[in-house]
Amino acid sequence: MLQIDLYTDITYPWCIIGHHRLDKVLADRFPELDVDIRQHPVLLLPDAPAEGLYIPELLRSRYGVTDPKASFARPEAEARASGLDLDLSRQLWTYRTQAAHGLILAARARGTQHRLAVAITDAHFVKAKTISDADVLADIAVAYGFEREEVRAIALDPEQHGRVEQEAAQSTAAGVRSVPHFVFGGRIAVNGGRSEDELEWAIRQAAAVAASSSQR
Repeated sequence: MLQIDLYTDITYPWCIIGHHRLDKVLADRFPELDVDIRQHPVLLLPDAPAEGLYIPELLRSRYGVTDPKASFARPEAEARASGLDLDLSRQLWTYRTQAAHGLILAARARGTQHRLAVAITDAHFVKAKTISDADVLADIAVAYGFEREEVRAIALDPEQHGRVEQEAAQSTAAGVRSVPHFVFGGRIAVNGGRSEDELEWAIRQAAAVAASSSQR
């Protein structure tokens, strides 16, 4: 089994692209490969207000961008190149992700972690859901091994938020500087908006190293 560690933040556009490309490459090019995808939190906006941040204003104030569509163009084009219909104007708000990441961490024990992370990311970008809301998270997570009240308890638990923040700090300390960040087989690391071919190369390299180690 090949372990894949994936560091993401739910509301960053390149992360939905990274999820999509990883799943596509595994399905199309490695259908027989047994993988264990482990999700790790990164918090790009840890202090976002409860009501969220309006992305056009965020782009203007932080980066001087006056036309959001100009910033959306490249990730949207990259998504389309991989068969993902991504329209970033559908979701013009970004939210705190501690609750979502806390739920994703809890899903590890249920074996649904990666699928739940993909579902929450899709809910944010494609369906424009408020993924900081406990009820929205409950609507999503009931299909991935959770009861509604259990989801609400996890999403609203300050201790779980603290665990997420601690793990995010560990991600930064480990050298994660941009997302998505992939580590294949504990050895081969790639980050950012990598192409399908680049992900395929990294998977092949990691699988070859794993096979060689097992023969020693």
